[in-house]
Amino acid sequence: MDATRSEAPAELADAAIARLGPREIALSGCWTASGMAAVSRLPALADNNAAPLAIDAGRIELFDTAGAWVLARLLQQLNEQGVAFELRKLPDRYAALLVAARQHMADTARPKKAGPRSSQNPSPAIARLERLGRATGTAVEQALALLRFIGETAVALAHSLATPGTLRWRPMLYNIRSAGFDALPIVGLLSFLLGVVVAYQGADQLRQYGANIFVADLVGLSMLREFAPLITAIIVAGRSGSAFTAQIGTMSVNEEIDAMLTLGISPLDMLVLPKLLALLVALPLLTVFADLLGVIGGMLMAQTQLGVSIDEFGERFVKAVSVTAYLVGIAKAPVFALIIVMVGCFQGFRTRGGADSVGRQTTRSVVQSIFLVIVGDALFSVAFSALDL
Repeated sequence: MDATRSEAPAELADAAIARLGPREIALSGCWTASGMAAVSRLPALADNNAAPLAIDAGRIELFDTAGAWVLARLLQQLNEQGVAFELRKLPDRYAALLVAARQHMADTARPKKAGPRSSQNPSPAIARLERLGRATGTAVEQALALLRFIGETAVALAHSLATPGTLRWRPMLYNIRSAGFDALPIVGLLSFLLGVVVAYQGADQLRQYGANIFVADLVGLSMLREFAPLITAIIVAGRSGSAFTAQIGTMSVNEEIDAMLTLGISPLDMLVLPKLLALLVALPLLTVFADLLGVIGGMLMAQTQLGVSIDEFGERFVKAVSVTAYLVGIAKAPVFALIIVMVGCFQGFRTRGGADSVGRQTTRSVVQSIFLVIVGDALFSVAFSALDL
């Protein structure tokens, strides 16, 4: 904010400080950004008597924020040296600018007051407690924001199901292909290897007791109830959940989300619901595929290591694994799909800043998705145990 123009006309002199007497100086010229080159400090005083220094500012022709800042610094130096002074004849329109500059300088130099229970050098225990409090507050805030996001998505889903014409089928089919069909090779390979590992680890123990045939029980129950749903959800969380976050986060950074809102397009309807409905379809099917490949891997390892033929394995498998055990594993898949989509999209919408924020939120999305999937699987185990399933 300038009291007058920031550039002085050519006929006006630059800012200057002249000594009129032992205890009197005069300020003159243009105290503006373009006229301050010759002003750096006050002239040396002739003596150190107690009389106040008279500063005549009546000859200042132009004055702006640069001049106010320099003059405020000069007056601050006098205060620090203990020199009393009296500023005279400064026009009112300039005085207000000088007061603002001195006030800002004082506010900048003033140290922040410590709270009643804080100190400038807190002890390590207090510092750790403070960090724990901040982390807890951040976690609670993020959990509440996630719950709000889930609620908004539930409302949008109910509205879309009530009016099927508003569903966006093309994005949904695209997500079924990218999150489901394209994930078949990696899900199938890891499930097959996991079945091989389970049968191989159990082979030595079962052989000691002559219980080779029970490898079918081990592979069937472990794969269908626990390993296949869990490994499929973890793979999809790392593969598709991160892609959801990166896509929405990039759109948020590029202000495409704001553009959608300006056009009256709901980001939830466009970006979240197609992914949610697609993964609710794709993840159970991927789990069935993982069940099949895991059992095949265990069957081949049982034939190789334990001498259990495919016919014997299949006969025992049908007796050991009930339909309930199979459905228990399938029932986990929609819940895992809900967790992956909600966390992935939620972290995408929370992206702010630039590309580094996209990477940070993507990492956070994968970690939180996998963590919540494992927690959900543990809760399922407790619930099914209580229900004797």
